[in-house]
This record gives sequence, structure tokens and C-alpha cells, in this order.
Amino acid sequence: MQCPCNPAILYSECCAKAHQNIYSVTSAEALMRSRYSAFVLANIDYLQKSHHSSTRPAKREKKEILTWTKSVNWLKLEVLQSTETTVEFNAFFMENGSIDVIHENSVFCKENDHWVYWGQK
Repeated sequence: MQCPCNPAILYSECCAKAHQNIYSVTSAEALMRSRYSAFVLANIDYLQKSHHSSTRPAKREKKEILTWTKSVNWLKLEVLQSTETTVEFNAFFMENGSIDVIHENSVFCKENDHWVYWGQK
């Protein structure tokens, strides 16, 4: 299977490594890519684990995220800019027959010796 974050690479050679071991993630961009792939694959446990403890969604929100991520068809990820701790991206998806995009400038940091998503800039 091709990796959702980059169809030119196999999932097993890309985000699967992060999904199996979050400590293998070496940069903010790699974590953001693995989170996009987790949305595509509805891997909500990984999304929670890769989210900073102070901004992590509650269990009720976790169920809502799972329902929503399964209801859309993820189309592609486009990384616009990346620094040591931020990643600006577009995540394209189809919902109710219309193409939409999530544009975000995300902030990442390390917590418990691994990269986590903290929030938006």
C-alpha cells in the first residue's frame, strides 16, 4: 500500500514506522505526515498519542473525530513550508460530494522524548 502522506513511498517504509513506534519520528514534519496518514487510516489512538497532553482532545471528542475522519475521502497532503517546530500544510478531502481543504500552520514540540502536535500557530 502507498503511504497516504506521499504516494511515491510505501506505507511500510514511511508512516507505518511512526504508527508502530512514535519514538522513531525524527522531526515535526515527519510527525505531521504521520498524523495525516493516521487521519486517512482512522488511527485515532495514534492521533491521541501524538497530541500534546495539554491540548489533547477528550474521549468524547475522540469518538467525534473517528466518526468524521471515516465520513470523508482523503485526497492528498501538500506540505507548503516546514521549520524545526512548525509545518504549514493543506490536507484535501471530499465530503458530501465537495472537495474541501484544511489549511493549517501547526506547531510541534517534544514531550516525553518524542514529537507531539501542540496546536495551530
